[in-house]
Amino acid sequence: MQVTNRITVTLNQAADLILACPNNRFMLQGEPGIGKSSIIKILQEKTGYAACYIDVPNMDLGDIAMPIIDHETKTTKYYPNARFQFHLGKPVIIMLDEFSKGADPVKNMLHPLLEVVNPRLGDVPVPPGSIIFMTGNLSSDGVGDGLKAHTKMRITVVEISKPTAKEWLVWAADNAISPVVMAWVDRNPHALASYRDGDQQGNQYIFMPNTVQGAVVTPRTLELASNIIKMRESFDHTALHAALAGTVGAPAANSIAAFIAHQDSLPSWKDIIEQPHRTRLPTEQGALAVLVFGAIERVERSSLPQFLDYISRAEEEWQTIFCLGLARSKTKQAMAFTCKAFSDWAVKNEDLL
Repeated sequence: MQVTNRITVTLNQAADLILACPNNRFMLQGEPGIGKSSIIKILQEKTGYAACYIDVPNMDLGDIAMPIIDHETKTTKYYPNARFQFHLGKPVIIMLDEFSKGADPVKNMLHPLLEVVNPRLGDVPVPPGSIIFMTGNLSSDGVGDGLKAHTKMRITVVEISKPTAKEWLVWAADNAISPVVMAWVDRNPHALASYRDGDQQGNQYIFMPNTVQGAVVTPRTLELASNIIKMRESFDHTALHAALAGTVGAPAANSIAAFIAHQDSLPSWKDIIEQPHRTRLPTEQGALAVLVFGAIERVERSSLPQFLDYISRAEEEWQTIFCLGLARSKTKQAMAFTCKAFSDWAVKNEDLL
């Protein structure tokens, strides 16, 4: 049974909401590992503001502000920690990460930041124009999140959607994710399903709150797995397999191992570009996936026509995956759209796009 009564937004949509309504205090909720905290980078790019990342569950009161004695007036007042950057007198982006997991005294001390009329830390005002938001997990995730009623009445809760495999692959192509990992996700899109989608009890890859689990597949752990795979020449196969199992779980590690073997069996890039009509074309679906996603990352303006000649020998599915990958990539689309060979392919295959 499919769950359909959820209203969710993407990270970019959440960033637009925060920027358009800076006086609202948004709480971004979502499953573990889907990239909620990465929204701070999006906001930085859009505003140019300095960023202040506050890891609320790991904060103590002294990490937020300290009482200072004024001997002349015989009073005390709070001096905010420098991490908040109030002393610079410029707008700042403050992300209260995992706010809903924080200790109550810490949350109480941070609570004045949520006020609309007079946001402050202690009695020190927030620099005008600053952006403040929070992140946390869903209550159904069962990882210790909770908000009190007086907090809920001051915030706007928005659920962040878990990216689909298609959405994640667009991001991955622009963020140097290993072609092996990208190919594996393309062939196993259910690895990025949500337990809230329904009918996922047999999915051995994903986070399931009612199941005792170790490592699972999430956008965050896929990036960590990519880092390991890219350095695999520095250690042996046993260490690689163990590290992957401890990052994305044993079922995913076992499956990804086959894609690593495919990568090792591919023809060299030099042969593909120099002899596109003669170089061996893989026949296994996994090998073709690794080849295509590797090419999206590697191809340049000078080699694009030759690779198009080479991949034109493959089934239409792989030609389409490659060309759509370039067209959707922020870093590659300009190169693709100004390449005659790419334009010719697009015109010839417009029914596939």
